Amino acid sequence: MTSRTDRGLVSNWWWTIDRWFLSAFLALMVLGIVLSFAASPAVAERIGLEEYHFVTRQIVFMLPALAVMLGVSFLEPRQIRRLAILLLVASIVLMVLALFIGVEIKGSRRWVSLAGISLQPSEFLKPAFVVICAWLFAEHARQPDIPGNLFAMILLGVVVTLLVAQPDLGQTMLIVGTWGVMFFMAGMAWIWIIVLGALGAGGAFLAYTVFPHVAGRIDRFLTGEGDTFQTDMARDAMISGGWFGRGPGEGVSKRILPDSHTDFIFSVAAEEFGLVLCFLLVALFAFIVLRGLKIALREYDDFTRFAVAGLVIQFGLQSIINMSVNLHLMPAKGMTLPFISYGGSSLVAMALSMGMVLALTRKRPETRRSSFGAFDSRMMPAE
Repeated sequence: MTSRTDRGLVSNWWWTIDRWFLSAFLALMVLGIVLSFAASPAVAERIGLEEYHFVTRQIVFMLPALAVMLGVSFLEPRQIRRLAILLLVASIVLMVLALFIGVEIKGSRRWVSLAGISLQPSEFLKPAFVVICAWLFAEHARQPDIPGNLFAMILLGVVVTLLVAQPDLGQTMLIVGTWGVMFFMAGMAWIWIIVLGALGAGGAFLAYTVFPHVAGRIDRFLTGEGDTFQTDMARDAMISGGWFGRGPGEGVSKRILPDSHTDFIFSVAAEEFGLVLCFLLVALFAFIVLRGLKIALREYDDFTRFAVAGLVIQFGLQSIINMSVNLHLMPAKGMTLPFISYGGSSLVAMALSMGMVLALTRKRPETRRSSFGAFDSRMMPAE
């Protein structure tokens, strides 16, 4: 363990990092591997792969994800902005390419193959989009002559257009929801609330009328008629698990659900380990969001405040969407559970996002308020 008097890079990182955040992220990563052992072998066997195919790949993905999260957490806020700009440009270019040369899966073109590695660019777009919008909102707040809010609206339009073209309406909803909360934090006028609310309602109606698969999912959710097999199985699995579950490996739903290792892994966790584990997962997600918002509230710097709040809100909304689908509280959407669901792009991109949170929430006394709104001398490094 390093000493507080040590001024080395690693020592400075250790004494300024938010270790509560770091512990929560590591706990979710470990739970992701454990639940991969529970949910994925049955899926692998059903489609003719080696039993631990998905488990092995999840562990392989976890190693670079951990390296990315820790590596990004060493960066300064200015470096985070630069990284976000590069990532945003690269993601937009790859999303455009995906529309023409991407791999089509279930009618959507969301994936591109680079050097034999499949990537979903929209996953990496999400944290970059949040950070750049936070910077634009902060610049407008610092100097109203700078049209930061206008540029943020234009950027939102570009991103939404690309996502709808894939189509990926789940990610669109997540991006728009996060952006709306950040815009509200930045001091959105009431007229914009009305305008954007009307545009959101119009967009939802348009999606219902234009995309048959969206209309089908909403109709099945509202009427309960049609193919509701996956959502019904997921709900039944959660009910059958009870408080303490059927036991590791004893679940039934994972042998039938096609997406039990991705979209519906929360139901597998409930069936095999019970509602107790589900409450633990919910508590971890809630802790990360609430702690992030608490720290953001104490920040003097507008960019840091907006970026941290936006990143944890996006993290929380994605978690809520996934768990709500499992609980049959909203129509089915292809949304992973952060750090838990199988998926290389989702895992590495989420680790990148949370690495940004770790970097931005490191103790910087010159930009942090105390709980009473004054300068907190306790955050000064010890001499």
